[in-house]
Amino acid sequence: MRNTIPRTGWLPLAWFGIFMVAPLVILVAMSFATRGLYGRVEWTFTFDNYGRLFDLLYLSIFAKSLGLAAATSALCLALAIPLAWAIATRPASQRLAWLLPLALPFMVNLISRVYAIRGVLGYDGPLAALGAWITAAGAEWALVLYGMVSSYLMFMFLPIYVAFEKFDYLQIEAARDLGAGAWTQLRRVLWPQLRKPVAAGSVMVFVPALGEFVIPDLLGGARTMLAGGLVTEQFLKSRDWPFGAALAVALVAVMIFFVGAFRRWGEREP
Repeated sequence: MRNTIPRTGWLPLAWFGIFMVAPLVILVAMSFATRGLYGRVEWTFTFDNYGRLFDLLYLSIFAKSLGLAAATSALCLALAIPLAWAIATRPASQRLAWLLPLALPFMVNLISRVYAIRGVLGYDGPLAALGAWITAAGAEWALVLYGMVSSYLMFMFLPIYVAFEKFDYLQIEAARDLGAGAWTQLRRVLWPQLRKPVAAGSVMVFVPALGEFVIPDLLGGARTMLAGGLVTEQFLKSRDWPFGAALAVALVAVMIFFVGAFRRWGEREP
């Protein structure tokens, strides 16, 4: 019997090659080039751009970016699990009413949402005093972290919510009848079924948070330099495209590493 499943056409592969692979190839090639006069790119092969990555200044910026991405992922996870549990266990007729207020802000452009946060906590906003206190205390990271969590929470929430919706809660009752305590129920019954959704949500939060530059720039100001902002600065202000390309390649490599790590963790047997 002939296989009736249609083969993948050439168009999706061409689309992927043109818009994904080709830009990465150009970026890698440019990372080995040299910055010329007035910011021109000279195609002289060199490893110097990658050598500059090991400067303590750039390493510290990458470390801060990793820390912020990890903190964003952890807070999103801590908020998403109880929130998803609370909504998924509501009657089916009420769930949409609870989901709609969560989804409505994401129908607005990201920059508009960040400016709204900035407008509330800055200038003449109703919480301007709080924003001024945060800045004066040197805790502008708290404001940046708030903006990151509020922007990426739904990416962690949605896969966990779907898992809770599909979860058979009779398993919890069965474990309770067998004498399992609350911690055992969580560790042996619930958590193994949440592992893959949590891994998927962590990828969707951690990876874009690692390269984020709009939120730290608007909420943290010039004092908050992260990896995404550093790459942007090299391309737009310093006009050092080869070094900016090397930074971008290093950032992509770190992202790929963590995507693989999250995937392996999600697929690991409990």
